[in-house]
Amino acid sequence: MIKTMKRMVTLGVALAFGLSAYAQDEIKIGVLYPLTGPAASTGAELKNALELAADIVNNGAKGIPNLPFSQGGGLPNLKGAKIKLVFADHQGNPQVGGTEAERLITQEHVVALIGAYSSNVTATASQVAERSKIPFVAPESSSAPLTARGFKWFFRTTPHDELFIHNFYAFLKDLKAKKNVDIKQIALLNENTQFGSETAKLETSLAQEKGFNVAKAVSYPAKSTQLTSEVQTLKAAAPQVVLQSSYVGDAILSMKTYKELGFSPDMILANGAGFSDTEFLKTLGKDAEYVISRDIWALDLANKNPLIKQVNDLYNSRYKINFTGNTSRTFTGLMVVADAINRAGSTDPEAIRKALVATNISGDKLIMPWKGVKFDENGQNTQGNGILVQVLDGKYTTIWPFDVATHDLVWPMPKWDQRK
Repeated sequence: MIKTMKRMVTLGVALAFGLSAYAQDEIKIGVLYPLTGPAASTGAELKNALELAADIVNNGAKGIPNLPFSQGGGLPNLKGAKIKLVFADHQGNPQVGGTEAERLITQEHVVALIGAYSSNVTATASQVAERSKIPFVAPESSSAPLTARGFKWFFRTTPHDELFIHNFYAFLKDLKAKKNVDIKQIALLNENTQFGSETAKLETSLAQEKGFNVAKAVSYPAKSTQLTSEVQTLKAAAPQVVLQSSYVGDAILSMKTYKELGFSPDMILANGAGFSDTEFLKTLGKDAEYVISRDIWALDLANKNPLIKQVNDLYNSRYKINFTGNTSRTFTGLMVVADAINRAGSTDPEAIRKALVATNISGDKLIMPWKGVKFDENGQNTQGNGILVQVLDGKYTTIWPFDVATHDLVWPMPKWDQRK
């Protein structure tokens, strides 16, 4: 009876102070990712990246003094409070994502949300956060309209697809100017959720302006188990280059179907996502070779930024794989959230939101090859930039911009029957 009364008194005190007694010990951040379903392998890697970031904040990272929070001991401005990640599985389903966001906010009492990789899920979950006045940080979702909704509580650290598509066309122009390769006929292949559909719209609208002809635009249902008819349609259009937007299961399936049907354009130019995934390389092996993908991170850029290798070594020692463009962005997203909470010196969501608005992290404090992180009035980081990588010898290798490339690109892709 006495123990029960003590628990009730303790709970009453905590409620009276808005749970602040507990907030100083640990700070709950809600995490929304696809931990089951078609993108589960991606979600597992993103979870690993988040856990590494939280561990660095809480316990430190010896020998990496330039990395924020590497001294460990939690958040100094909150008396050493530790980050606690509360994971939720959205299964790649926007409705589930919205429901889980609601649960994290109302039942778990998280002070911020991070997620959700899939742009369509991020769109729904961030609406819940906006209504609830809880900061939502999107480290990877790149659909351009996400930062065109007038939201005050939404922040995106990654560049978005409009930048990436401009990069594609700039690369093709550079290819003509510097390598004497003239591309006119392109085709589009995209999955039909928000990520793929919005990308295809951008690619189509910019093509004519940039001097390219879209010979065919093919969309397929997300989570398709067969792409034979779509690839046959592409093959009949005979494009020189295919611009493709797919998640990992679709990316793998499309490459297998290309090989099976003997479809060999000069190049696949992929909009990251499934093509920037360890599972893509592991499953396809040599059949993944030569594909070019937009990216925002590559291990071979460590000669320009030592943090890239230093933190990747930590990740690799723990999980036996390297960072990818996906996981490096996720790691960075949580470090940005931790920085904002620490500067706010508070677990009050409004204080955290104001700190995010005032974020100004220099590039030498990041594992990304960016100028830094600084948000505009729409919550979009204005300091990010993209690169293009090509799969060469089983690794993502930087090939554009040409002045930062670590390897000459291979163009065109060898035909399937000419590969060793």
